[in-house]
Amino acid sequence: MQNSTDGRPVHSPAFRRRRALNWLPLGLTYAFLYMARYNLTVSKNALGTLMSKEAFGIIFAVGTVTYAVSFLLNGPLTDKIGGKRAILIGAGGSALMNATMGLILYGILALGWSLNLTVAFSIVYALNMYFQSYGAVAIVKVNASWFHVRERGTFGGIFGILISLGLYFAFDWSQAIVNFTEQMNPENPQYWLVFFIPAAILLFWLILDILALRDSPSLAGYADFNTGDASSGEADTPFRVKDILRRIFTNKVILVVGMIEFCTGVLRNGVMHWFSIFAKEQIAAAPGFAGQWNFWLNNWGLMLMLAGASGGMLAGWMSDHLFQSRRAPVAGILYTILLLATIGMTFTLYGNPMVLGSIVSVVSIAVIGTHGVLSGTATMDFGGRKAAATAVGLIDGLVYLGTGLQSLALGFITTWNWQFWPVFLIPFAVTGIILTSRIWYAIPKGKTAVR
Repeated sequence: MQNSTDGRPVHSPAFRRRRALNWLPLGLTYAFLYMARYNLTVSKNALGTLMSKEAFGIIFAVGTVTYAVSFLLNGPLTDKIGGKRAILIGAGGSALMNATMGLILYGILALGWSLNLTVAFSIVYALNMYFQSYGAVAIVKVNASWFHVRERGTFGGIFGILISLGLYFAFDWSQAIVNFTEQMNPENPQYWLVFFIPAAILLFWLILDILALRDSPSLAGYADFNTGDASSGEADTPFRVKDILRRIFTNKVILVVGMIEFCTGVLRNGVMHWFSIFAKEQIAAAPGFAGQWNFWLNNWGLMLMLAGASGGMLAGWMSDHLFQSRRAPVAGILYTILLLATIGMTFTLYGNPMVLGSIVSVVSIAVIGTHGVLSGTATMDFGGRKAAATAVGLIDGLVYLGTGLQSLALGFITTWNWQFWPVFLIPFAVTGIILTSRIWYAIPKGKTAVR
């Protein structure tokens, strides 16, 4: 395989087509895992008092902390068993848990079961999030063998698009299901379909993954190649969990990326989930703006998809073409935008919905771009092929510890006073900017890295 002058490998058209066939079903499975994860937010708005903001905060926090802790097991496990098996476990398990949540909701709403929804959903949603945790580690583990380090900024953009598609499915498709059930049966809407339908979709993609997905080029009939990451030159080194863990936990760059992504978890979900809940409340509180609030509520997933896709591709392009595949400068720029946008939220919270919606869309551009270039790309770079799943497990685990923190905090803060919602977010944006400066010039070096 030849390399271009900047170190990028030159792949044949046939290889590129097979690589696309590999990551497309894997990526769409990952996107629909998002739908089967964040449909909880849409169900909260539909269920009203049956799921209060405090209850939602508790359920979501229990799930996200479970998700974070699960990576301690599932990251090294995925490095051992491979990404294909991991995504099959994740999709199958999440489908089962979503079907179970749908059954619980059906029992409470249609059969009159006297279950405590908060307790029941906390348990099953936590199990759902355990299986969900296989998704990110699987997609990064597989693609670490298919993309050279000089191509991974582009993959970071693709990763951002997949996240954005998942958010579109999660919010707009789930909201469309809610709207349909309310129109079909206004007295007794079938809200449980918000969980049953994603379960069925995941089973469809699970079957396609079995047929199309391969862990490495050699398993698809193509030669494996030196990816130029931290595992470069270690193709014949046997897998040892203790060595992988030592590499991860002694790597300053990965640890700093993890701290940045903890802040990303607070900021991403601190806006993504609570804006739709805020919009739902404002429809009744500010009837003069009801039409505009309904626009954002019904199209929030689309806005997230457009914002995230543009942010992801912009971040990936900037990383590979402006900063020689360094990831931290892009994250630093995007975090500066995040800080300015969260400050802007404090002055526009109760003003025109279109202004506030535009500002939170800017937050989404910046935060999804950051997440793609760090969790989706830097983890492959500095973990290398052998430790990619463990690295992304650590990073995504910290993302969801941040998510759990904001879920518990904002569940109570927003019940008390929405004005402190953006104020809570600002210190995390400042911290992210400071941390990116610590790894500004970092780039991976393998034993025989292609430069």
